[in-house]
Amino acid sequence: MPQPESRLAMVRRARRINRELAEIYPYAHPELDFRNPFELLVATVLSAQTTDLRVNQTTPALFAAYPTPEDMAAAVPEDLEELIRPTGFFRAKSRSLLGLSQALRDRFGGEVPGRIEDLVTLPGVGRKTANVVLGNAFGVPGITVDTHFGRLVRRWKWTEQEDPEKVEAEICAIFPKSEWTMLSHRVVFHGRRICHARKPACGVCPIAPLCPAYGEGETDPEKARKLLKYEKGGQPGQRLTPPADYPGLPAQPLGGPQARP
Repeated sequence: MPQPESRLAMVRRARRINRELAEIYPYAHPELDFRNPFELLVATVLSAQTTDLRVNQTTPALFAAYPTPEDMAAAVPEDLEELIRPTGFFRAKSRSLLGLSQALRDRFGGEVPGRIEDLVTLPGVGRKTANVVLGNAFGVPGITVDTHFGRLVRRWKWTEQEDPEKVEAEICAIFPKSEWTMLSHRVVFHGRRICHARKPACGVCPIAPLCPAYGEGETDPEKARKLLKYEKGGQPGQRLTPPADYPGLPAQPLGGPQARP
């Protein structure tokens, strides 16, 4: 009977997976289009219960209408709802956007704060959203525990926790702080492209030898290859304006050809 993996062995394996993912996805990045902290904050709030692609297709018109917190704070709720309708749950999201914009205007001088303690006081902003903004707009390291991240770190036996804050704490303890933001991107990239929820593409996964869950998905390489998504499967990515080093195709605007979900 195999011996349980020791804590030290798990940490070594986890850090090796991170190094492997860094080689597989050297171009890993936030998959929301943004030009400043306010745009990233709004896009991240909109990304709940929908795809980054749909958010990216929606925000150009939104930011053309409301480029600053002051502009959005003064928006007519019905007009704001109509602009963000494609992202779903548009009434609740509109209330959050109006509330956070008014808070930025009234309490933070129209600027997005660079501290997690301040960000989580904004309507609709929890730790996940705050860490996205801090890590990618301010360069403050953070672990972003979305559904992909939580699923993969449990699949890899890095943690057994389900609560996002407990997952965040346990993963932070495994890796140096300098790795937190990029680790988040790499894990999410892997979850979206290869290690899917229902049918992981195990047969073409480069980290299969390090994965305790190998075999949960398709192990035949030819069949597994057909499961690959985004640039790994030759499909457009999620960003309309991806970084220069992204090796895949940019996504299409609303109404154009779509990437496979």
